[in-house]
Amino acid sequence: MFLLKNFIQQNVIHRSESMFAADLKQNDAVLSREIQGKKVLVIGGAGTIGASFIRALLPFKPAKLVVVDICENGLTELTRDLRSTYNLYMPAEYLTYPLNFADPIFERILFREKGFDIVANFSAHKHVRSEKDIFSVEALIENNVIKAQQLLKLLTQVPPEHFFCVSTDKAANPVNIMGASKRVMEDLIMSYSDAFKVTTARFANVAFSNGSLPAGFLERFNKRQPFSAPQDIRRYFVSPEESGQICLMACLLGRNREIFFPKLSENQMMTFTELADLLLHDLGYVPKYCASEEEARRFAAEMPPDSKSYPVYYFKSDTTGEKSFEEFFISGESVDMERFQSLGVITDIAMPDRVRLEALLAELREYFSSADTDKAMVVNCLKKYLPNFHHVETGKNLDQKM
Repeated sequence: MFLLKNFIQQNVIHRSESMFAADLKQNDAVLSREIQGKKVLVIGGAGTIGASFIRALLPFKPAKLVVVDICENGLTELTRDLRSTYNLYMPAEYLTYPLNFADPIFERILFREKGFDIVANFSAHKHVRSEKDIFSVEALIENNVIKAQQLLKLLTQVPPEHFFCVSTDKAANPVNIMGASKRVMEDLIMSYSDAFKVTTARFANVAFSNGSLPAGFLERFNKRQPFSAPQDIRRYFVSPEESGQICLMACLLGRNREIFFPKLSENQMMTFTELADLLLHDLGYVPKYCASEEEARRFAAEMPPDSKSYPVYYFKSDTTGEKSFEEFFISGESVDMERFQSLGVITDIAMPDRVRLEALLAELREYFSSADTDKAMVVNCLKKYLPNFHHVETGKNLDQKM
């Protein structure tokens, strides 16, 4: 019987216990003090990381949990999952709202509640494939930056004790617009650190998270469709459980203007093709390496029900914005590697220049209001603000891949 959790532990992260177990145990009393009896708002809580954050939070017994997400079906499954889990604490006051956190109704909810003690925002465009043309870029920046600013302005009126907004490893030396938008988002939230405590986290790929390539392998397998993956992209992986724990510790244990990341060594990276081969072997199949997408599709369509060969197509990456490796911090950032056993912390982050940041956002809004704006203009705008943004444009995007 295939169990995804077991596969991730044995073949992807190579550990049976969370890498953060010791840090969580050591800080149990602090986490209990900061969470027990508190009101918590989780935005984007139906996604993999947001839901994992909630599962990590609940054992510390918050008094109230409100979850907002645009995915109504995702909220339904979240609730069923939480309610179906043995011995998982659920607060008496638990509410889910299928809406956008930029909607006027969200503002009414926030002020009716008179704010929350803990606010965690997981709403984000997180995929490199989100970058295609000017319209996809506008939607990406709108969600990751402009709507985030709207949220921050609201929170200044009802400030939380802890505010957390998820970032990404791709914010370190970004090569795609998604990563650049998250790097701007980091500055944006830090610029509100004089109103309430803010923290964020950069971390590795979450194994089999919603919409990820590994999750796509399972979807393809269920539909008897071929696997397809780049063979030259190496990534760090954490489990879904660990992703929520990183965010929980960053949110509650982090000091103002700090960025958390997992301590992972380079030899823990793996390629998507290695993962795909291991998955097929675990499912009882042998990869059938195909030379093209068409050959892989044809083999999948014609393979008999009892075939133990499964078609895969592996290729060298040639799409816009792909980075061959991951990094969590860059030269010049102050890093504390001693405070936690399995987490590093970027510290001593200077208060961003709010005037310069506001000028960037105003320029982006002006671009998006013009019918003549193209993606290159937005890239150049971001490069002026982020000198280490080295955008890689190939003219191809992931929507053109199988």
